[in-house]
Amino acid sequence: MADGLSARETLALVTDDFTELPAPARQSPPDGPLGWPGYDAARARAAERTGEQESVICGTARIGGTRAVLIAFEFGYLGGSLGERTGDRLVAAYTHAREQRLPVVPLIATGGSRMQEGMLALTQLQRVARESALTREAGLAQIAVLRDPTTGGGWATLGAGADIVLALPGAQVGFAGSRVRPPDADPAAYTAEAQVAAGSADAVVRPEELRDILAAWLRLLSGGRAGQPVEPAPVPAALGGTTLPATGWDAVRRARSPRRPRAHAYLDAYFTRRLAISGDRCGGTDPDGMLCGFGEHRGRTVAYAAQTGAATRPAGYRTAARLIRLADRLGIPVLTLVDTPGAANDAEAERQGAGPAIAELFGAVAAARTPVTTLVIGEGGSGGALALAAPGNTWATPDSYFSVIAPELAAAILKRPPGEIESTAGRLRLRPQDLTALGVVRGIRDGTS
Repeated sequence: MADGLSARETLALVTDDFTELPAPARQSPPDGPLGWPGYDAARARAAERTGEQESVICGTARIGGTRAVLIAFEFGYLGGSLGERTGDRLVAAYTHAREQRLPVVPLIATGGSRMQEGMLALTQLQRVARESALTREAGLAQIAVLRDPTTGGGWATLGAGADIVLALPGAQVGFAGSRVRPPDADPAAYTAEAQVAAGSADAVVRPEELRDILAAWLRLLSGGRAGQPVEPAPVPAALGGTTLPATGWDAVRRARSPRRPRAHAYLDAYFTRRLAISGDRCGGTDPDGMLCGFGEHRGRTVAYAAQTGAATRPAGYRTAARLIRLADRLGIPVLTLVDTPGAANDAEAERQGAGPAIAELFGAVAAARTPVTTLVIGEGGSGGALALAAPGNTWATPDSYFSVIAPELAAAILKRPPGEIESTAGRLRLRPQDLTALGVVRGIRDGTS
């Protein structure tokens, strides 16, 4: 194992006050439900070797001041496999979390379902999936930590099904375990690092940083107020110019200026601390086009989805939709920053589902019950920008514009010569003051706001 830690050593890594929950009682026939020869003896040897009675330890603890339910897998007990008794413990842990309104943190190290219990072991994944879904519906966060190995159904339920997925360096992560993969499979594809690169996990965290990172995530994701009205995120003040553009083309030039502050500058000024989520859970990331995560602003948690000024790729839109749905479920307000010349329109973007990805984000914003606040900080290029904008609660900076289409493309479609691009920009009425007059944005935020 890459981390080489037992379940209790892993618990000690993240908390100092773990209290174990009582294990549900289950009467099993000799050698389990299938009568598998030697199964009882194998369990007895595993118990003697590890000091545990099952492959999971469940309990409550404080991590950095936030109480949570912790589920720690003991890989030394039959490979951390899931059987009926494992399922009983997991169900009890999730039930306790909902009763006490606590987030759930699975610390996973498993090879999958227990062969000695056959299909009864495999169906524990359905029980786990239901418990996770009920916990999700209850508005409680789930933060998974992938240890070595995290494979099979444990990865496909407790791991990949969590809201935030962290992984220890070098951990083996994949649905297929090492003994059941094709002989020519690239082992690098089955690592924590590969899963982050593919958008299936959020970050690789070193063991010595895990407690602090978990504490920060638990604090941020427990910041919602279930059942109570959620206040909108405050609108950031502009960091750039304060005077309004004189013409439409002036607005376009200012929005495209490399000297204008971008998303990183706004996020750094707005949040005292922030943590990023990464990936669309569909095999893609867009780190150059969309920044998503949760941060602390004046003592409250605010989710953010921010375009960076580049063309946004399908994975960026899907990641933003994922963020908004999670914030909505947890009762956390959302701040979005619009800044893109438009959606990526190359052939690869089409193959990756640009249209469905944009539709997914439009739908997530439209369906959100939590308040969404938008500030246009640069280019607002057509539907690729509008998908991230909050209807009725969008603001603009003096360095921004918002347009149905770029002036150059509008002139080309209308078969106008290049010399008329600037006048076309004026006719589009895309300046911040034009947008305010049209009722597209609520107002203009400058450096004095």
